[in-house]
Amino acid sequence: MNILGIDTSNYTTSLAWLDTERGVIEQQKQLLPVPEGAAGLRQSDAVFHHVRQLPVLFRQLSERVGTALRPDAIGVSVSPRPQEGSYMPCFLAGMAAARMLGDSHGVPVYETSHQTGHILAALYSAGCMDWLNADALPFLAFHVSGGTTDCVRCIPHAEKAVQIEPVSGSLDLKAGQAIDRIGLMLGLKFPCGAALEQLASESTSEQRMRFQLKDGSCSLSGLQNQCETMYRKGAAPSDIARYTLNSVAAVIRAMTEAAAEKTQASSVLYAGGVLSDRLIQNALRRTDLRTAFAEPAFSCDNAAGVAVYAARREGFSCRF
Repeated sequence: MNILGIDTSNYTTSLAWLDTERGVIEQQKQLLPVPEGAAGLRQSDAVFHHVRQLPVLFRQLSERVGTALRPDAIGVSVSPRPQEGSYMPCFLAGMAAARMLGDSHGVPVYETSHQTGHILAALYSAGCMDWLNADALPFLAFHVSGGTTDCVRCIPHAEKAVQIEPVSGSLDLKAGQAIDRIGLMLGLKFPCGAALEQLASESTSEQRMRFQLKDGSCSLSGLQNQCETMYRKGAAPSDIARYTLNSVAAVIRAMTEAAAEKTQASSVLYAGGVLSDRLIQNALRRTDLRTAFAEPAFSCDNAAGVAVYAARREGFSCRF
């Protein structure tokens, strides 16, 4: 069986082709074009670019796979989170494409959330699909990106693949937003995560911001303010970058420990573009919990997890 995954997030147009017999996922994705110096796009512009990029990516994916794409089932993300009222217009582009393809090929279309896709892509790439077995215990998952700093409790579910319950998050600025705003201040190109990590590698500073959690949730607006102060005082850009990532790592680790104590979970999964940063990953591995991280290609926005979701709805366990 061949399954097509479609994800049109606020940052990336993404397609994935899952061959369930070979256990292989091919991806084709493209960042949305953001004007120089800007920290994102208006939703109307995001929808426009998705509509333009989807046909191009579809053709490129077909060339990469080596055959015309005739899916047996389609998965598509239709909302940011699996919660009532969760909505962003950018997902309409993917939804429209999925429904047209589903109707034209006469195949089922399975709708899920962008967050669910991130979690399933992380489990797939980390070789942890057994965390979704019927007898598996609930686990924690972090989805940390430009639009989210979410810690959720994940319960294996026969139909949904995973039932997601919010545990904690950011009370103001999201981790990815902080990284991008600080990166732009330092003259980096949006999205700034990879370039900021490279810049931070030039510093050995261990300094980070002081913080307190509130019921397990964090506040990150102070991080941006402190980095702006460092910048005005002439601190080295590499030290500012290192301070940023040290601080994000410390916050996520503290949130992890608080959530584990609250939920009694013994396993935690890390997904989302921010958590592909190696400095942050190294800090998060120093816990007593069993930890798993998505591989870089499956950590940033992608349609792979959406394809995995559709495969599970079709009855495939995806233990590849």
